[in-house]
Amino acid sequence: MGKKTIRVSDFSGTVLGPDDEAVRVVVLEHPDLVAGPVQLDATPVEVENLDDAALDVAVVEIHDRHGHGEPRRVVLTASEFDAMATDMPMAQLLKTAERVRPPKARRATEKIDYGTIEHAGKPHRGRVTEDEARLVREQLDEVNKRLADVGLRQIDPADPEHAARYGFPTAS
Repeated sequence: MGKKTIRVSDFSGTVLGPDDEAVRVVVLEHPDLVAGPVQLDATPVEVENLDDAALDVAVVEIHDRHGHGEPRRVVLTASEFDAMATDMPMAQLLKTAERVRPPKARRATEKIDYGTIEHAGKPHRGRVTEDEARLVREQLDEVNKRLADVGLRQIDPADPEHAARYGFPTAS
């Protein structure tokens, strides 16, 4: 038995033939979008006028007390935003305004405890504590299953490096 895939436009329901081009449209923001970006399929004809219909907009963040610590994002037409500049033209104001630097990446403040069964045996650069080594030795099957489940290397007691790291007996 075989399977047949039929592609259709999400906009119109038009069936796309095997040689027809499908256009992928990713919706990044929309008032009805609740769980992040989505993708839709369309025919080239359906999206050919999209660029012509596009609006010149300004997307701004407002940082004030009403946001309870979080900025509010507002989208308005560029002409509405430009009209806010009364002292000089907006184009000139934007050229001379202070640049915003992207926020620095925050370092994880929560330190991973490799001495717990949840993290024991995961590769890390730090020193292996006695608690971690004991957990790995006593619960090797469980540790290796967890490591394999997340695609990490498994611990082999016969490997001299692993034996030394986790305190497995070595054959002389």
